[in-house]
Amino acid sequence: MTDDSNRTTHFGRETIPEGEKAGRVQGVFNSVASKYDVMNDVMSVGIHRLWKDAMMDWLAPRPGQRLLDVAGGTGDISFRFLKRAGHGHATVLDLTEPMLAEGRKRAEAAQMEGSLDWVVGDAMALPFEDNTFDVYTISFGIRNVTRPQDALNEAFRVLKPGGRLMVLEFSQLPNEGLQKLYDLYSFNVIPRMGQLIAGDRDSYQYLVESIRNFPDQ
Repeated sequence: MTDDSNRTTHFGRETIPEGEKAGRVQGVFNSVASKYDVMNDVMSVGIHRLWKDAMMDWLAPRPGQRLLDVAGGTGDISFRFLKRAGHGHATVLDLTEPMLAEGRKRAEAAQMEGSLDWVVGDAMALPFEDNTFDVYTISFGIRNVTRPQDALNEAFRVLKPGGRLMVLEFSQLPNEGLQKLYDLYSFNVIPRMGQLIAGDRDSYQYLVESIRNFPDQ
């Protein structure tokens, strides 16, 4: 029998006990929830929208499909899915209630409340029956999960036979010069933007560190 009590993981550049990570990630997104969507546009100069649209192109949602959008936050992926899936349904799951609250506001404004569920939950222990969903997505979230393999195991459990799993995540640039430029921008500019726009430098420092530390594809 394996003793898991001494297992560690990364939180940005820190090494911490596994049991602490979910709470600290939750604290980050509790802090930035109200400015999260604005910061995504500012940090990426809007490019994140193109990445998410491309994800939907690859996914090619079909009418009536059920999506589980894990680490779905304010619902960016779910809204795109529903616009393409016709009479589909999306369940947005996130550790952080304030992020889901922002998503509910968006759903109400778009008059899409009936097509969405919002669930506080953990990617490593999904509160759903086996074979429930046609599609599972996790967008810019798997690097924040304490044990990514456990999350993937849960994904396959809740997907129907023949269901689709799609993960959208950052990786390292193949060009060393471009990688250096990106690191210069992300470590020096993004935390300052976080302080200026969201009033939270530390959370955005964690986010850029988590991107840099995540294994290359």
